[in-house]
Amino acid sequence: MLVVRGGTPLCGEIRVRGAKNLVSKAMVAALLGSTPSTLYDVPAIRDVEVVTGLLRLHGVRVEPLGDGRLVLDPANVETADVEELNVHAGASRIPILFCGPLLHRLGRAFIPDLGGCRIGGRPIDFHLDALREMGAVVDKTADGLVLTAPDGLHGTTLALPYPSVGATEQVLLAAVLADGITELHNAAVEPEITDLIALLQKMGALITAHTDRLLRIEGVPALRGYSHRPLPDRLEAASWACAALATRGDVLVRGARQADLMTFLNVYRAVGGEFEVDDDPVDGGIRFWHPGGDLGAVALETDVHPGFMTDWQQPLVVALTQARGLSIVHETVYENRLGFTDALVTMGATIQVYSACLGATPCRFGHGGYRHSAVISGPSKLQGNDLVIPDLRGGFSHFIAALAAEGSSRVFGVHLIDRGYEDFGAKLAALGATVDGPAYERAGLRLAGGPLEAAR
Repeated sequence: MLVVRGGTPLCGEIRVRGAKNLVSKAMVAALLGSTPSTLYDVPAIRDVEVVTGLLRLHGVRVEPLGDGRLVLDPANVETADVEELNVHAGASRIPILFCGPLLHRLGRAFIPDLGGCRIGGRPIDFHLDALREMGAVVDKTADGLVLTAPDGLHGTTLALPYPSVGATEQVLLAAVLADGITELHNAAVEPEITDLIALLQKMGALITAHTDRLLRIEGVPALRGYSHRPLPDRLEAASWACAALATRGDVLVRGARQADLMTFLNVYRAVGGEFEVDDDPVDGGIRFWHPGGDLGAVALETDVHPGFMTDWQQPLVVALTQARGLSIVHETVYENRLGFTDALVTMGATIQVYSACLGATPCRFGHGGYRHSAVISGPSKLQGNDLVIPDLRGGFSHFIAALAAEGSSRVFGVHLIDRGYEDFGAKLAALGATVDGPAYERAGLRLAGGPLEAAR
Protein backbone atom coordinates (compact mmCIF):
# COMPACT_ATOMS: atom_id res chain seq x y z
CA MET A 1 0.00 0.00 0.00
CA LEU A 2 1.13 3.52 -0.79
CA VAL A 3 -0.33 6.85 0.27
CA VAL A 4 -0.54 9.35 -2.58
CA ARG A 5 -1.07 13.03 -1.80
CA GLY A 6 -2.61 14.53 -4.92
CA GLY A 7 -3.10 17.97 -6.38
CA THR A 8 0.48 18.61 -7.53
CA PRO A 9 1.34 18.69 -11.26
CA LEU A 10 3.89 16.12 -12.35
CA CYS A 11 6.89 17.98 -13.73
CA GLY A 12 10.33 16.74 -14.71
CA GLU A 13 11.80 13.99 -16.84
CA ILE A 14 12.01 10.20 -16.82
CA ARG A 15 13.33 7.60 -19.26
CA VAL A 16 11.65 4.52 -20.73
CA ARG A 17 13.65 1.43 -21.64
CA GLY A 18 12.94 -1.56 -23.86
CA ALA A 19 9.29 -2.44 -24.41
CA LYS A 20 7.87 -4.94 -21.95
CA ASN A 21 5.88 -6.52 -24.78
CA LEU A 22 9.03 -7.20 -26.79
CA VAL A 23 11.78 -7.86 -24.24
CA SER A 24 10.19 -10.96 -22.72
CA LYS A 25 9.54 -12.43 -26.21
CA ALA A 26 13.11 -11.64 -27.27
CA MET A 27 14.36 -13.57 -24.24
CA VAL A 28 12.31 -16.60 -25.30
CA ALA A 29 13.63 -16.29 -28.87
CA ALA A 30 17.16 -16.80 -27.54
CA LEU A 31 16.21 -20.47 -27.07
CA LEU A 32 16.22 -20.83 -30.86
CA GLY A 33 19.85 -19.81 -31.31
CA SER A 34 22.91 -22.04 -31.48
CA THR A 35 25.08 -19.30 -29.94
CA PRO A 36 24.57 -16.78 -27.11
CA SER A 37 22.38 -13.70 -27.57
CA THR A 38 22.81 -10.21 -26.13
CA LEU A 39 19.79 -8.06 -25.33
CA TYR A 40 20.20 -4.37 -24.46
CA ASP A 41 18.09 -1.83 -22.58
CA VAL A 42 16.23 -4.51 -20.60
CA PRO A 43 13.95 -2.97 -17.93
CA ALA A 44 14.08 -4.23 -14.36
CA ILE A 45 10.46 -5.42 -14.18
CA ARG A 46 8.72 -8.46 -12.78
CA ASP A 47 7.98 -10.02 -16.18
CA VAL A 48 11.71 -10.09 -16.95
CA GLU A 49 12.34 -11.85 -13.63
CA VAL A 50 9.70 -14.47 -14.43
CA VAL A 51 11.12 -15.21 -17.90
CA THR A 52 14.64 -15.30 -16.48
CA GLY A 53 13.52 -17.92 -13.98
CA LEU A 54 11.79 -19.99 -16.65
CA LEU A 55 14.84 -19.90 -18.93
CA ARG A 56 17.19 -20.91 -16.14
CA LEU A 57 14.93 -23.84 -15.27
CA HIS A 58 15.42 -24.97 -18.86
CA GLY A 59 19.19 -24.78 -18.62
CA VAL A 60 19.70 -21.37 -20.26
CA ARG A 61 22.43 -19.26 -18.68
CA VAL A 62 21.06 -15.75 -18.17
CA GLU A 63 23.74 -13.28 -17.14
CA PRO A 64 22.97 -9.61 -16.39
CA LEU A 65 25.94 -7.41 -17.32
CA GLY A 66 24.67 -4.11 -15.92
CA ASP A 67 23.18 -1.09 -17.70
CA GLY A 68 20.25 -3.21 -18.82
CA ARG A 69 22.31 -5.78 -20.74
CA LEU A 70 21.49 -9.50 -20.68
CA VAL A 71 23.49 -12.34 -22.18
CA LEU A 72 21.45 -15.50 -22.81
CA ASP A 73 23.33 -18.72 -23.56
CA PRO A 74 21.11 -21.67 -24.65
CA ALA A 75 23.96 -24.18 -25.08
CA ASN A 76 22.61 -26.57 -22.44
CA VAL A 77 18.84 -26.53 -22.89
CA GLU A 78 17.13 -29.27 -20.91
CA THR A 79 13.69 -30.36 -19.76
CA ALA A 80 12.62 -28.46 -16.66
CA ASP A 81 11.16 -30.01 -13.54
CA VAL A 82 7.35 -29.77 -13.56
CA GLU A 83 7.11 -28.83 -9.89
CA GLU A 84 9.63 -26.04 -10.32
CA LEU A 85 7.82 -24.75 -13.40
CA ASN A 86 4.55 -24.71 -11.48
CA VAL A 87 6.08 -22.24 -9.06
CA HIS A 88 5.64 -19.77 -11.94
CA ALA A 89 2.06 -20.87 -12.66
CA GLY A 90 -0.21 -17.85 -12.82
CA ALA A 91 2.68 -15.36 -12.73
CA SER A 92 2.76 -14.58 -16.46
CA ARG A 93 1.35 -15.53 -19.85
CA ILE A 94 4.81 -15.82 -21.38
CA PRO A 95 5.18 -19.63 -20.80
CA ILE A 96 2.86 -20.39 -23.72
CA LEU A 97 5.46 -18.87 -26.08
CA PHE A 98 8.03 -21.45 -25.00
CA CYS A 99 6.16 -24.12 -27.01
CA GLY A 100 7.78 -23.70 -30.42
CA PRO A 101 11.37 -23.19 -29.21
CA LEU A 102 11.18 -26.14 -26.79
CA LEU A 103 9.63 -28.42 -29.40
CA HIS A 104 12.52 -27.60 -31.73
CA ARG A 105 15.18 -28.02 -29.05
CA LEU A 106 13.79 -30.91 -26.98
CA GLY A 107 10.82 -32.35 -28.87
CA ARG A 108 8.65 -31.71 -25.82
CA ALA A 109 7.24 -28.73 -23.94
CA PHE A 110 5.34 -28.44 -20.66
CA ILE A 111 3.29 -25.30 -20.11
CA PRO A 112 1.96 -24.52 -16.61
CA ASP A 113 -1.23 -22.61 -15.89
CA LEU A 114 -1.09 -19.09 -17.30
CA GLY A 115 -1.53 -15.81 -15.50
CA GLY A 116 -1.42 -12.16 -16.46
CA CYS A 117 -3.87 -9.31 -15.96
CA ARG A 118 -7.55 -10.25 -15.59
CA ILE A 119 -8.93 -7.85 -18.17
CA GLY A 120 -11.03 -10.28 -20.18
CA GLY A 121 -10.85 -13.52 -22.09
CA ARG A 122 -7.37 -14.20 -23.45
CA PRO A 123 -7.81 -17.70 -24.81
CA ILE A 124 -4.84 -19.75 -25.99
CA ASP A 125 -6.94 -21.63 -28.55
CA PHE A 126 -5.34 -19.66 -31.39
CA HIS A 127 -1.90 -20.72 -30.12
CA LEU A 128 -2.76 -24.39 -29.77
CA ASP A 129 -4.68 -24.63 -33.04
CA ALA A 130 -1.71 -23.16 -34.92
CA LEU A 131 0.75 -25.53 -33.24
CA ARG A 132 -1.47 -28.53 -34.02
CA GLU A 133 -1.60 -27.48 -37.67
CA MET A 134 2.19 -27.44 -37.63
CA GLY A 135 2.41 -30.99 -36.26
CA ALA A 136 2.26 -30.62 -32.48
CA VAL A 137 0.28 -33.00 -30.27
CA VAL A 138 -1.30 -31.33 -27.23
CA ASP A 139 -2.22 -33.30 -24.11
CA LYS A 140 -3.94 -31.80 -21.08
CA THR A 141 -2.66 -32.88 -17.65
CA ALA A 142 -3.62 -31.96 -14.11
CA ASP A 143 -0.73 -29.46 -13.95
CA GLY A 144 -0.89 -27.91 -17.40
CA LEU A 145 -0.27 -28.79 -21.04
CA VAL A 146 2.23 -31.24 -22.51
CA LEU A 147 3.15 -30.74 -26.16
CA THR A 148 5.12 -33.13 -28.35
CA ALA A 149 6.01 -33.17 -32.04
CA PRO A 150 6.66 -36.80 -33.09
CA ASP A 151 7.59 -35.78 -36.65
CA GLY A 152 8.82 -32.28 -35.88
CA LEU A 153 7.09 -29.05 -36.81
CA HIS A 154 6.31 -28.31 -40.46
CA GLY A 155 5.17 -25.30 -42.43
CA THR A 156 1.51 -24.78 -43.22
CA THR A 157 -1.05 -22.13 -44.13
CA LEU A 158 -2.78 -20.49 -41.18
CA ALA A 159 -5.42 -17.81 -40.78
CA LEU A 160 -6.10 -16.19 -37.42
CA PRO A 161 -9.75 -15.39 -36.63
CA TYR A 162 -8.45 -12.22 -34.96
CA PRO A 163 -5.04 -10.53 -35.41
CA SER A 164 -3.82 -11.66 -31.99
CA VAL A 165 -0.38 -10.41 -30.98
CA GLY A 166 0.34 -13.47 -28.85
CA ALA A 167 -0.75 -15.96 -31.51
CA THR A 168 1.32 -14.14 -34.14
CA GLU A 169 4.37 -14.35 -31.87
CA GLN A 170 3.66 -18.05 -31.34
CA VAL A 171 3.63 -18.77 -35.06
CA LEU A 172 6.80 -16.75 -35.68
CA LEU A 173 8.74 -18.54 -32.93
CA ALA A 174 7.54 -21.95 -34.13
CA ALA A 175 7.78 -21.44 -37.89
CA VAL A 176 11.33 -20.08 -38.22
CA LEU A 177 12.85 -23.55 -37.66
CA ALA A 178 9.93 -25.59 -39.05
CA ASP A 179 10.31 -27.70 -42.18
CA GLY A 180 8.87 -25.81 -45.15
CA ILE A 181 6.99 -22.54 -45.57
CA THR A 182 4.39 -21.11 -43.22
CA GLU A 183 1.93 -18.46 -44.35
CA LEU A 184 0.10 -16.60 -41.60
CA HIS A 185 -2.95 -14.62 -42.69
CA ASN A 186 -4.58 -11.92 -40.54
CA ALA A 187 -1.41 -11.54 -38.48
CA ALA A 188 -0.86 -8.80 -35.92
CA VAL A 189 1.37 -5.97 -37.20
CA GLU A 190 2.12 -4.06 -33.99
CA PRO A 191 5.55 -2.39 -33.75
CA GLU A 192 6.57 -5.07 -31.24
CA ILE A 193 5.82 -7.73 -33.88
CA THR A 194 7.93 -5.88 -36.43
CA ASP A 195 10.76 -5.64 -33.90
CA LEU A 196 10.53 -9.38 -33.14
CA ILE A 197 10.74 -10.10 -36.88
CA ALA A 198 13.83 -7.88 -37.09
CA LEU A 199 15.41 -9.79 -34.20
CA LEU A 200 14.65 -13.18 -35.78
CA GLN A 201 16.07 -11.95 -39.09
CA LYS A 202 19.32 -11.14 -37.27
CA MET A 203 19.35 -14.77 -36.14
CA GLY A 204 19.09 -15.99 -39.75
CA ALA A 205 15.33 -16.34 -40.18
CA LEU A 206 13.60 -15.75 -43.53
CA ILE A 207 10.42 -13.75 -42.88
CA THR A 208 8.55 -11.59 -45.38
CA ALA A 209 5.80 -9.20 -44.35
CA HIS A 210 3.27 -8.70 -47.14
CA THR A 211 0.33 -6.33 -47.30
CA ASP A 212 -3.04 -7.27 -45.81
CA ARG A 213 -1.51 -8.77 -42.64
CA LEU A 214 0.22 -11.68 -44.37
CA LEU A 215 3.48 -13.08 -43.01
CA ARG A 216 5.49 -15.66 -44.96
CA ILE A 217 8.07 -17.60 -42.95
CA GLU A 218 10.48 -19.95 -44.71
CA GLY A 219 11.90 -22.42 -42.22
CA VAL A 220 15.71 -22.65 -41.98
CA PRO A 221 17.87 -25.50 -40.58
CA ALA A 222 19.46 -23.46 -37.79
CA LEU A 223 19.58 -20.02 -36.20
CA ARG A 224 22.36 -18.19 -34.40
CA GLY A 225 22.24 -15.80 -31.46
CA TYR A 226 21.37 -12.12 -31.80
CA SER A 227 22.54 -8.73 -30.56
CA HIS A 228 19.49 -6.51 -30.28
CA ARG A 229 18.26 -3.27 -28.74
CA PRO A 230 14.46 -3.39 -28.47
CA LEU A 231 12.12 -0.56 -29.34
CA PRO A 232 11.30 1.67 -26.35
CA ASP A 233 8.14 1.01 -24.38
CA ARG A 234 5.40 3.01 -26.11
CA LEU A 235 2.83 1.87 -23.53
CA GLU A 236 4.76 3.32 -20.62
CA ALA A 237 5.49 6.49 -22.56
CA ALA A 238 1.78 7.05 -23.20
CA SER A 239 0.97 6.39 -19.54
CA TRP A 240 3.30 9.16 -18.37
CA ALA A 241 1.91 11.43 -21.10
CA CYS A 242 -1.60 10.93 -19.71
CA ALA A 243 -0.32 11.56 -16.18
CA ALA A 244 1.06 14.92 -17.34
CA LEU A 245 -2.29 15.79 -18.90
CA ALA A 246 -4.44 14.73 -15.93
CA THR A 247 -2.31 16.58 -13.37
CA ARG A 248 -1.79 19.69 -15.54
CA GLY A 249 1.90 18.86 -15.59
CA ASP A 250 4.90 18.83 -17.90
CA VAL A 251 6.82 15.56 -18.40
CA LEU A 252 9.74 14.79 -20.71
CA VAL A 253 9.79 11.08 -21.56
CA ARG A 254 13.28 10.32 -22.80
CA GLY A 255 13.47 7.33 -25.12
CA ALA A 256 9.92 7.75 -26.44
CA ARG A 257 9.69 7.68 -30.25
CA GLN A 258 7.17 9.51 -32.39
CA ALA A 259 6.85 6.72 -34.97
CA ASP A 260 5.64 4.25 -32.33
CA LEU A 261 3.08 6.67 -30.89
CA MET A 262 1.56 8.42 -33.89
CA THR A 263 -2.02 7.24 -33.32
CA PHE A 264 -1.80 8.12 -29.63
CA LEU A 265 -0.28 11.54 -30.39
CA ASN A 266 -3.17 12.42 -32.70
CA VAL A 267 -5.70 11.71 -29.96
CA TYR A 268 -3.53 13.45 -27.34
CA ARG A 269 -3.52 16.60 -29.44
CA ALA A 270 -7.26 16.31 -30.15
CA VAL A 271 -7.92 16.26 -26.38
CA GLY A 272 -5.86 19.42 -25.99
CA GLY A 273 -2.52 18.09 -24.82
CA GLU A 274 0.71 19.43 -26.27
CA PHE A 275 3.87 17.56 -27.15
CA GLU A 276 7.28 18.28 -28.61
CA VAL A 277 9.50 15.67 -30.27
CA ASP A 278 13.28 15.58 -29.84
CA ASP A 279 14.90 13.16 -32.29
CA ASP A 280 18.35 13.17 -30.69
CA PRO A 281 19.53 9.52 -31.02
CA VAL A 282 20.95 9.42 -27.47
CA ASP A 283 18.92 11.71 -25.24
CA GLY A 284 15.89 12.34 -27.42
CA GLY A 285 12.30 11.76 -26.44
CA ILE A 286 8.92 13.47 -26.31
CA ARG A 287 7.88 16.24 -23.93
CA PHE A 288 4.20 16.11 -22.97
CA TRP A 289 2.39 18.93 -21.19
CA HIS A 290 -0.96 20.51 -20.36
CA PRO A 291 -1.05 23.91 -22.07
CA GLY A 292 -3.63 25.42 -19.70
CA GLY A 293 -7.28 26.08 -20.25
CA ASP A 294 -9.90 23.39 -20.86
CA LEU A 295 -9.26 19.99 -22.35
CA GLY A 296 -11.71 18.85 -25.03
CA ALA A 297 -13.91 15.76 -25.14
CA VAL A 298 -13.28 13.09 -27.78
CA ALA A 299 -14.86 9.90 -29.12
CA LEU A 300 -12.50 7.00 -29.68
CA GLU A 301 -12.44 3.25 -30.19
CA THR A 302 -9.64 0.88 -29.30
CA ASP A 303 -8.40 -1.43 -32.04
CA VAL A 304 -5.44 -3.48 -33.17
CA HIS A 305 -2.49 -1.60 -34.68
CA PRO A 306 -2.53 0.85 -36.36
CA GLY A 307 -5.62 1.70 -34.32
CA PHE A 308 -5.72 3.17 -30.82
CA MET A 309 -4.16 0.61 -28.47
CA THR A 310 -6.27 -0.91 -25.74
CA ASP A 311 -3.37 -0.33 -23.31
CA TRP A 312 -3.58 3.42 -23.97
CA GLN A 313 -7.27 3.55 -23.15
CA GLN A 314 -7.17 3.30 -19.35
CA PRO A 315 -4.70 6.12 -18.57
CA LEU A 316 -6.37 8.36 -21.16
CA VAL A 317 -9.79 7.85 -19.57
CA VAL A 318 -8.44 9.41 -16.37
CA ALA A 319 -7.33 12.47 -18.33
CA LEU A 320 -10.75 12.60 -20.02
CA THR A 321 -12.42 13.03 -16.62
CA GLN A 322 -10.80 16.49 -16.71
CA ALA A 323 -12.03 17.35 -20.22
CA ARG A 324 -15.05 19.57 -20.79
CA GLY A 325 -18.00 17.80 -22.40
CA LEU A 326 -18.95 14.20 -23.11
CA SER A 327 -16.24 11.75 -24.18
CA ILE A 328 -17.08 8.30 -25.54
CA VAL A 329 -14.72 5.32 -25.33
CA HIS A 330 -15.57 2.05 -27.08
CA GLU A 331 -13.29 -0.79 -25.91
CA THR A 332 -13.23 -3.49 -28.61
CA VAL A 333 -10.27 -5.68 -27.56
CA TYR A 334 -10.87 -6.77 -23.94
CA GLU A 335 -14.37 -7.09 -22.57
CA ASN A 336 -13.55 -6.34 -18.90
CA ARG A 337 -11.11 -3.49 -19.32
CA LEU A 338 -13.46 -0.75 -18.16
CA GLY A 339 -13.92 -2.22 -14.69
CA PHE A 340 -11.30 0.17 -13.35
CA THR A 341 -13.70 3.10 -13.88
CA ASP A 342 -15.73 2.05 -10.80
CA ALA A 343 -12.91 3.39 -8.64
CA LEU A 344 -12.87 6.67 -10.57
CA VAL A 345 -16.59 7.10 -9.89
CA THR A 346 -15.99 6.73 -6.15
CA MET A 347 -13.46 9.57 -6.48
CA GLY A 348 -16.04 11.87 -8.07
CA ALA A 349 -15.78 11.14 -11.78
CA THR A 350 -18.97 11.03 -13.84
CA ILE A 351 -18.68 7.88 -15.93
CA GLN A 352 -21.42 5.60 -17.22
CA VAL A 353 -20.50 2.22 -18.67
CA TYR A 354 -22.77 0.45 -21.17
CA SER A 355 -22.99 -3.00 -22.74
CA ALA A 356 -24.00 -1.47 -26.08
CA CYS A 357 -21.34 -0.82 -28.72
CA LEU A 358 -20.96 2.95 -28.85
CA GLY A 359 -18.96 2.83 -32.04
CA ALA A 360 -18.65 1.05 -35.37
CA THR A 361 -15.52 -1.07 -34.84
CA PRO A 362 -16.37 -4.78 -34.36
CA CYS A 363 -15.58 -6.17 -30.91
CA ARG A 364 -13.19 -9.12 -30.59
CA PHE A 365 -15.47 -10.69 -27.99
CA GLY A 366 -18.74 -10.34 -29.90
CA HIS A 367 -22.02 -9.31 -28.32
CA GLY A 368 -21.93 -10.97 -24.92
CA GLY A 369 -23.51 -8.26 -22.83
CA TYR A 370 -20.17 -7.00 -21.55
CA ARG A 371 -19.88 -3.47 -20.17
CA HIS A 372 -17.35 -2.19 -22.66
CA SER A 373 -18.42 1.32 -23.70
CA ALA A 374 -17.97 4.36 -21.47
CA VAL A 375 -19.36 7.88 -21.51
CA ILE A 376 -17.25 10.31 -19.48
CA SER A 377 -18.68 13.69 -18.50
CA GLY A 378 -16.27 16.36 -17.36
CA PRO A 379 -14.51 18.12 -15.97
CA SER A 380 -14.84 16.35 -12.61
CA LYS A 381 -13.18 17.32 -9.35
CA LEU A 382 -11.59 14.10 -8.11
CA GLN A 383 -11.24 13.43 -4.38
CA GLY A 384 -8.74 11.09 -2.75
CA ASN A 385 -10.02 7.64 -1.81
CA ASP A 386 -8.95 4.05 -1.15
CA LEU A 387 -8.02 2.30 -4.40
CA VAL A 388 -7.26 -1.36 -5.13
CA ILE A 389 -5.16 -1.94 -8.24
CA PRO A 390 -6.95 -4.43 -10.54
CA ASP A 391 -4.29 -4.94 -13.24
CA LEU A 392 -1.15 -3.41 -14.69
CA ARG A 393 -2.53 -0.58 -16.87
CA GLY A 394 -5.55 -0.04 -14.64
CA GLY A 395 -3.16 0.26 -11.70
CA PHE A 396 -1.16 3.03 -13.34
CA SER A 397 -4.46 4.73 -14.17
CA HIS A 398 -5.50 4.59 -10.52
CA PHE A 399 -2.21 6.23 -9.63
CA ILE A 400 -2.85 8.99 -12.17
CA ALA A 401 -6.28 9.59 -10.64
CA ALA A 402 -4.79 9.72 -7.15
CA LEU A 403 -2.15 12.20 -8.28
CA ALA A 404 -4.79 14.39 -9.95
CA ALA A 405 -7.20 14.28 -7.00
CA GLU A 406 -7.51 16.61 -4.05
CA GLY A 407 -6.40 15.08 -0.76
CA SER A 408 -4.77 11.72 -0.07
CA SER A 409 -5.46 8.28 -1.51
CA ARG A 410 -4.38 4.89 -0.24
CA VAL A 411 -3.43 2.65 -3.16
CA PHE A 412 -3.33 -1.10 -2.53
CA GLY A 413 -1.77 -3.83 -4.68
CA VAL A 414 1.16 -1.75 -5.92
CA HIS A 415 3.16 -4.92 -6.69
CA LEU A 416 1.11 -5.40 -9.89
CA ILE A 417 2.68 -2.27 -11.37
CA ASP A 418 6.13 -3.84 -10.99
CA ARG A 419 5.19 -6.25 -13.80
CA GLY A 420 5.54 -3.56 -16.42
CA TYR A 421 6.97 -0.31 -15.02
CA GLU A 422 10.63 -0.08 -14.06
CA ASP A 423 11.61 2.06 -11.05
CA PHE A 424 8.05 3.28 -10.70
CA GLY A 425 8.64 4.86 -7.31
CA ALA A 426 11.85 6.59 -8.37
CA LYS A 427 10.13 8.00 -11.45
CA LEU A 428 7.26 9.36 -9.37
CA ALA A 429 9.80 11.01 -7.09
CA ALA A 430 11.67 12.50 -10.04
CA LEU A 431 8.42 14.12 -11.20
CA GLY A 432 7.66 15.63 -7.80
CA ALA A 433 4.93 13.26 -6.67
CA THR A 434 4.25 13.08 -2.95
CA VAL A 435 3.99 9.40 -2.08
CA ASP A 436 4.65 7.61 1.21
CA GLY A 437 4.61 3.98 2.29
CA PRO A 438 6.61 0.88 3.19
CA ALA A 439 6.64 -0.32 -0.42
CA TYR A 440 9.07 2.50 -1.18
CA GLU A 441 11.41 1.45 1.60
CA ARG A 442 11.44 -2.11 0.26
CA ALA A 443 12.32 -0.72 -3.16
CA GLY A 444 15.36 1.10 -1.77
CA LEU A 445 13.72 4.52 -1.55
CA ARG A 446 13.48 6.86 1.40
CA LEU A 447 11.30 9.69 2.61
CA ALA A 448 12.70 13.17 2.08
CA GLY A 449 10.28 15.61 3.65
CA GLY A 450 7.50 14.75 1.22
CA PRO A 451 8.47 13.29 -2.14
CA LEU A 452 10.59 10.17 -2.00
CA GLU A 453 14.10 10.20 -3.41
CA ALA A 454 16.28 7.32 -4.51
CA ALA A 455 18.58 6.22 -1.70
CA ARG A 456 22.25 6.76 -2.43
